[in-house]
Amino acid sequence: MADFEIAVIGAGVVGLAVAARLSEKHPRIVVLEKNEKYGMETSSRNSEVIHAGIYYEPGSLKARLCVEGRNELYALCKKHDITYRPLTKLITATNQTELTKLENIRQNAGKNGVELQLLDKSSTLKKEPNIRTEGSLFSPSTGVISVHDLMDFFFHSVQSNRGIVQHRCQVADVRYVNGEYEIALDEGGTQSVVSAAIVINAAGLGSDLIAQKIGIDIDKENLRLSYVKGSYFAVTSSKANLVSRLVYPVPVNEGLGVHALMDWGGRLKFGPDVEYLDDRSLDYSVREEKRHAFAESIRRILPQIEDEDISPDMSGIRPKLQKKGQPARDFIIAHEKDRGLPGFVNLIGIESPGLTASPAIAKYVERILFS
Repeated sequence: MADFEIAVIGAGVVGLAVAARLSEKHPRIVVLEKNEKYGMETSSRNSEVIHAGIYYEPGSLKARLCVEGRNELYALCKKHDITYRPLTKLITATNQTELTKLENIRQNAGKNGVELQLLDKSSTLKKEPNIRTEGSLFSPSTGVISVHDLMDFFFHSVQSNRGIVQHRCQVADVRYVNGEYEIALDEGGTQSVVSAAIVINAAGLGSDLIAQKIGIDIDKENLRLSYVKGSYFAVTSSKANLVSRLVYPVPVNEGLGVHALMDWGGRLKFGPDVEYLDDRSLDYSVREEKRHAFAESIRRILPQIEDEDISPDMSGIRPKLQKKGQPARDFIIAHEKDRGLPGFVNLIGIESPGLTASPAIAKYVERILFS
């Protein structure tokens, strides 16, 4: 018999959410995390937004799981005292051309079951008098959540269900042998092997390489990830009260645009930008030379901001399936039984709205494995 019924590779918010849900009925579960603590990469370096589900392709996993996950996240926050704020959000059109795009965004959101209010310039300025606008879309269901509180909740749920979260263990190899998976681990130079009947690859930035280890040609299958860095700049405290909610521009290209958000210390921040990295290094530095370009992006929606009002803050790295200049890609959530890998589930390209969707992703994984 295998050492564990289920092994989850990766203890980011998605891996923890999956483990928390599955451990309720399957307590022989282990979560394998290479870092010293759970959630140290993409999960802890983002905008912490609970997305409404506005932009995603209708019918896609991103759209369906975002809306389902959003509702469940708000319910979890209320039930378990997880820190959150229902801040709401404006998508502001800063010129007439952008104004015509708002209706397309509203219609797309409606197909996803998300209701938005179309506001004229006057109504928008009543909500946010300092922003540049010709009109906007108002999202009442967008908010922010303490991702650390959420991960703590999932982590302790796994433990209370008698599951194990093992840190500082790097997955070196995965093989399917005699009806179970042998997972080779490197624990600080010490090698070991554990076995599991089911493996869930929730390795985030490394999820494509885990798929490669099990024998999937990730280039042929177009599963190799791009690392896309997003930097944030903080606004000086004297201008931190210029907005009171999330404010986004009309999106262009690969991201939703540099947007306004408030952190838990009350600081106003803007980000993230989109910077495709040439290698897989985890470089989280925020370069000072970005200041002017960042300020220009901010002035698109908040004209009062001068270059000297902002300073480098933090950055995160997204695991994107989408190559630079190409159309957006959906989540890959696949039970690989058709590849001769029964019980092996790949979660690849889980970028935004992965945080929002995390409890819904957990339900989805449960369904494809056990129903």
